[in-house]
Formats: sequence, C-alpha cells, structure tokens
Amino acid sequence: MASDTKRPLTLRDVSEASGVSEMTVSRVLRNRGDVSEATRARVLEAAKELGYVPNKIAGALASSRVNLVAVIIPSLSNMVFPEVLTGINQVLENTDLQPVVGVTDYLPEKEEKVLYEMLSWRPSGVIIAGLEHSDASRAMLQAAGIPVVEIMDTDGKPVDAMVGISHRRAGREMAQAILKAGYGRIGFMGTKMPLDHRARKRFEGFTEVLAKNGIEIEDRDFYSGGSALAKGREMTQAMLERSPDLDFLYYSNDMIGAGGLLYLLEQGVDIPGQIGLAGFNDVELLQGLPRRLATMDACRLEIGRTAAEIIATRLEDPETGIETQVTLAPKISYGDTLKRR
Repeated sequence: MASDTKRPLTLRDVSEASGVSEMTVSRVLRNRGDVSEATRARVLEAAKELGYVPNKIAGALASSRVNLVAVIIPSLSNMVFPEVLTGINQVLENTDLQPVVGVTDYLPEKEEKVLYEMLSWRPSGVIIAGLEHSDASRAMLQAAGIPVVEIMDTDGKPVDAMVGISHRRAGREMAQAILKAGYGRIGFMGTKMPLDHRARKRFEGFTEVLAKNGIEIEDRDFYSGGSALAKGREMTQAMLERSPDLDFLYYSNDMIGAGGLLYLLEQGVDIPGQIGLAGFNDVELLQGLPRRLATMDACRLEIGRTAAEIIATRLEDPETGIETQVTLAPKISYGDTLKRR
C-alpha cells in the first residue's frame, strides 16, 4: 500500500469482479442462502484475489472503525515477542488505541486466517511480523485502507511501512567479528528456516562473509519444537561428536546457544579459548548464566515503540511526514564467549 489513502473495498467491488449481484455476494460471504457451488466458488475466489474482508461491525457502526490495533506475531512462547509487545503498549497506552494480539505459529495459512478475522472487526491499524506473506494475506493488507506496519525485518519491500533490522547485515557483522577473533572452523545450529525467514536471512549474510574469506561452515544442524535449551545441549553434543575440531559454534538464537554453553561448561571446555560461541537476540533472562553468551540485540523494544508511533501518528494526521521505513542498527555484545581482537 502506498502512502496515499485508499478506500476500503466494498461488496460492490466483489460483485463486479465475480459478475453476480451484491446480494448474492453478501449471502455467500455470510454463508447463508441458496447459492450454487459454482457461484459460491466464483465469489470466494474474487474476494480472495481482491483481499476483501467482510465487516463484522453491524448496523449504524457498519462504516466505522474501532480503536483497536491488530498485532500479529508468530509466537508468544518465543521470548523475543513479549518485549516487542511491551514497546507497542508503552506507546498506545497514551492514546485511545488498544492492541489486540493474534498468533500465527509461523504458518502462512494461519496468518491468513488470523488476519482475515482481525480485519473483519475493522481495526484502525495493523502491526504484523515479517515481510513475507501469502498472496492472500498481502492482498488483504493492501486493501485494508489503514496504516500497516511490518516489523522485525527490513530486508525486503513492505506493503506500507516497516520497522526492524537488516538480518542479512546482522549475520554479516557476526561473521566478521568471528573471523577477526581468529576462528575458522565453524559449526551452525538453528531453527528450520523455510518458515523462519529472519533466521534464514541471518544465515545467508553469515555464510556470505565466510565465503568471501574462503571459509565454509563445516557442520550444521536444525531443530523444530521442544525445549530450546535442551535442544541446544543435544545438538551441541552431537555436533562436537561428529566434528570435534570445530572452534566456533554460531546459534540462530540465544536459547539454543545457552543450552550449548551449559553443555560445554559441564564438559570443562575452555570458552572462548578452545571453542567460541555466539547467539542472537540478547535475551535478558540469560544474563544469569555462568558466562555471558556473545549475542546481538535485535532492538525489540524500540521496534515495538516505533511501529506503534507510526500507527498513532498517521491516524492522528494521515498527511504527516513521519518516517515509515525505519532500519535500526543492532550491536554485538561479545560477552564471555567471543574473543575480541
């Protein structure tokens, strides 16, 4: 969606696209009335392609919006997102706007469903994690006619506004720090990345720098589900049994990195002399570990605050000149597990 104001789609738009009456469109979308399967399929396909979402606000309020901001994130169990929500709430609590959260579990089809339901209540704005969406979700966001802020990532083109970090740059900077410290036999552990686009981009940036320096990752492992701490321990043990000569382990997040750190400390491994470690996210909870894990801050609180400020400011003044594509700069924390040279 461009910066210009777009009118919301109506039943007439779907009627014209599908070639049936507005009354028939209404009956199909409310799942009522005697409508043939062929007509129903034609109407639903037209609505999906347009990104049309029915309005659940009835009667006199039918053309209105409510003071809700739809916040759509992939996970609540991941400790990254509560801090983002805190930033959003810090800004919106000083306004009439109220955040309402939906969770997608990193599944594009679930994101479609959550987005559809939230937009049907006509929120005043949307904050949604990531830049990668299905065609149907992107169509709904483009047709919503409200401010949309995609968060966490700026490696791509937004529907409207975006606030986050460049994950490719984060991966590149961590690789540069590791190589500068003298490490060269590197293993990688992370989430399965087809659906975790931000982890994939960090990995791409990381391996890009290694390749330019004539180095390849010597071992890698991926996980999905279960306790991240336990998985980190298990994967670290298995990787070092396979590849005992590794001198650095890079984890896609701090939680599996913490599991790896605890395992290595139990084994009496010299960290960072024999093996260095680094994660990502700078999770505050892990500051109580026996050693501070090297990591990189993802600017979570600032991302939440900035996204909410964009929504609130544009709703107050649609013609405002506020910056709508904001790339923040995370910094490496070397901790006790990455040598500095």
